[in-house]
Amino acid sequence: MTKRVFVSGCYDMLHSGHVAFFEEAASHGELYVGLGSDKTISQLKGRKTINTDRERLYMVKALRMVKDAWINSGSGLMDFEKEVIALRPDIFFVNEDGFTPDKQEFCKKLGITLEVSKRVPHQGLPARSTTALRKECKIPFRLDLAGGWLDQPFVSKYAPGPVITISIEPEYEFNDRSGMSSSTRAKAIELWQTDIPEGDKEKLARTLFCVENPPGTSYVSGSQDSIGIVYPGVNKLDYPREKYWPNQITSVTDENTLEWIEQHLWLINLSPRDNGYNVLSDTKIDTKGAQLLADAAEEVWKAIADKDLKAFGAGVKKSFEAQIAIFPHMINPYILEQIKFYESQALGWKISGAGGGGYLVLVSDHPIRNGLQLKIRR
Repeated sequence: MTKRVFVSGCYDMLHSGHVAFFEEAASHGELYVGLGSDKTISQLKGRKTINTDRERLYMVKALRMVKDAWINSGSGLMDFEKEVIALRPDIFFVNEDGFTPDKQEFCKKLGITLEVSKRVPHQGLPARSTTALRKECKIPFRLDLAGGWLDQPFVSKYAPGPVITISIEPEYEFNDRSGMSSSTRAKAIELWQTDIPEGDKEKLARTLFCVENPPGTSYVSGSQDSIGIVYPGVNKLDYPREKYWPNQITSVTDENTLEWIEQHLWLINLSPRDNGYNVLSDTKIDTKGAQLLADAAEEVWKAIADKDLKAFGAGVKKSFEAQIAIFPHMINPYILEQIKFYESQALGWKISGAGGGGYLVLVSDHPIRNGLQLKIRR
């Protein structure tokens, strides 16, 4: 009996990478495709699709290897649940950046095999992605490794200290509300279109910070976002007490250091934060907690300089533990479950940005299955 294979995605601006993915999936059986609706894509990516869901459905259904296709009726990363339960496929086929623990658990409950593709292009054709084709936008994302929250005066008033960030090449289209500074990046795109201009980096970062936080802003976004996007490499931002801007920015861009970080850092895709998520409720900010956060960030910076992987993982973990002691709503039972699953495979871990969802960041001395590797901006 022929197996049924299901894939789900946006498939906007249909290209050879999509077709190669469909061909690989269809090699396992009859292929069924669930497309994200225009509303779902807007909620996840913070932008409109180039082609409407009706157009995308028409094009996907026209492909010879597709048995049938439809618009998923749900919302979010799991918008396909109703359709998959009705279809009962044998295989759920995803790309590496489409893997999530939620999908794995969903498939396990239904007895479906979850297969992960490696994005292999058709022979003789270049690798393609919608992100690259949409617009050659080189403006990076930002990931904080340690010390996050010390860029906020309501935390640094208890203890000054550093935030450690890395600038991430836009090889993946990270979801909105996932702690990768997508909102700050959107402001950078409004300001500079496709790339960060030449010039004084601190002035550029201050400009971006001001654009994101115009006069009258009720909640001021931390400056680590704008600095982490503008400055390449790995950066140490030393914040004094009760100041929005660091008194010193130390940037490291040597190839050996950046390659070392890239080799040992992995991301697991979790669900984005809910719209109603409020990390600032029930905070427990005090001098002890802020100082632990600052000390952990210093440990991470030293570990990076020494290329001490064990200390790097321990420092990232200490920073995260200090964060969640101050902001307990950064985590929830779902996040704790994912940490428990991966903790035996990693030397340290944290959640991207303010937590509540996004990405689980793992420090490891070996590859993490289904994890994403990042490219740091040079």
